[in-house]
Amino acid sequence: MVHQYQLNGYNIVLDTCSGGIHVVDEVAYDIIALYPDHTPDQITAAMLEKYAGRSDVTEAEIRACIGDVEALAKSGQLYTPDTFADMAGTFKERSGDVVKALCLHVAHTCNLNCAYCFASQGKYHGDRALMSFEVGKQALDFLIQHSGTRTNLEVDFFGGEPLMNWDVVKQLVAYARTQEAPHHKKFRFTLTTNGMLIDDDVIDFANREMSNVVLSLDGRKEIHDRLRVDYAGNGSYDRIVPKFQKLVEARGGKNYYMRGTFTHANPDFLKDIQCMLDLGFTELSMEPVVCAPGDPAELTEEDRKIVLQQYEELAKLMLQRKKEGRPFTFYHYMLDLTGGPCIYKRISGCGSGTEYMAVTPWGDLYPCHQFVGEERCKLGDVWNGVSNTALREEFRSCNAYARPECADCWAKLYCSGGCAANAYHATGSIRGVYEAGCELFRKRIECAIMMKAAEAAEA
Repeated sequence: MVHQYQLNGYNIVLDTCSGGIHVVDEVAYDIIALYPDHTPDQITAAMLEKYAGRSDVTEAEIRACIGDVEALAKSGQLYTPDTFADMAGTFKERSGDVVKALCLHVAHTCNLNCAYCFASQGKYHGDRALMSFEVGKQALDFLIQHSGTRTNLEVDFFGGEPLMNWDVVKQLVAYARTQEAPHHKKFRFTLTTNGMLIDDDVIDFANREMSNVVLSLDGRKEIHDRLRVDYAGNGSYDRIVPKFQKLVEARGGKNYYMRGTFTHANPDFLKDIQCMLDLGFTELSMEPVVCAPGDPAELTEEDRKIVLQQYEELAKLMLQRKKEGRPFTFYHYMLDLTGGPCIYKRISGCGSGTEYMAVTPWGDLYPCHQFVGEERCKLGDVWNGVSNTALREEFRSCNAYARPECADCWAKLYCSGGCAANAYHATGSIRGVYEAGCELFRKRIECAIMMKAAEAAEA
């Protein structure tokens, strides 16, 4: 499958199944589009007609280019057949019931009242609660016991707002460290916080123990304070930004992300990116809101058109700033074209419901944090393990080839079939397709590939 597009002055040809990416001139671009369904004589005639009057486009050069395209096809770099369908599912089958990561919901409560919160202001449509050390300890024991021969294990401290249960977070990290040597494991911790309760103790501990910290900031003050408010309706921007700046400065180059959400209020989210840059942050992520149809925050069709253009402008800004020696990272444009995920991982996806699970304050297991509170999606608990094996098998069968709608999509080996949670909440099935999300994902990949092409051209 071949995908062709033009962006920022580049003519880009992507061969989906080989991963080959070709940056070509306009004549070669047109020839590649015609090649599968036209003879060399037909292509030559079409090119001579289209480029009549151009002295640099001769019949000899056109036929030479057709020969180059034919050579690429024979070498498996263009029009490569899709031979991966039979592999779908085998990666997860081979990994068995091994679990490698948990999202610990240490707090089903929050000190903010964000209108667009998918977690229902931290309650996940249930009761407010804090995870006890005993439940968290059992979750870590469950992870160790079900991790097989894996050495590296990942634990995310999540909420609600996990800093509302900070002492338990610290106790759980300390316990996990005592278990590393005896079990030949290494824990990697991530903390996601809205920043309201950050103090010197949080900064010191997080920068020592957390491999990554995710900090929630929606960009411009007026945008952030529109939705990210406390229970008195007051915005949180002025209270959290100085704390974020202090934490990041003290972090000394360790991983962090400013994580924002754009909604109907700010489809022009590049202004929010620029605000974060002006504040001194360089590791950035802006996510499209996912909400119920009709929600005031929902992105409209017109909003999505703006967002698509914003993605292109963002890519250009990143290239320009890199030239100026002021680079920054955007999470969705992180694309490794040479040493990225193996084909099995590209097919099988994120591993939610199989190798990755979320744990509630009561110890219940769910496929990921976005399924928590959906009773049908409960997998089991940390004491007895997975009891809903049928659901686990349903998630195990989810891959880039599980959805008929993905069959002809050029981006399927980049998204691995997409987010199961977004599909579920949009269609009622983890095998559904969240088309609005697909549209934005495809644009992000196009932009990320264009940036790689531009960087290669500059090298």
